[in-house]
Amino acid sequence: MAEKKTNTITINGTDYTEDQLNDTQKVMVNHVADLDRKIGSANFNIDQLKMGRMAFMNALTVSLASEPEEAEAAE
Repeated sequence: MAEKKTNTITINGTDYTEDQLNDTQKVMVNHVADLDRKIGSANFNIDQLKMGRMAFMNALTVSLASEPEEAEAAE
């Protein structure tokens, strides 16, 4: 016979099995897990946005530094 695997959930340093939680608590655990995934995804997106911004700032800085004569001629 196959042995049933019991999931253990650690909350504030205390381990719980699924059968120790009521239905409302199980729903809250699922919300917390989903929010953790979303936070991780948001942090990943923020890292991408920061790197993209840095790349554009670097390109802008290089562009401005390589054309000083044109800026002076326009004045």
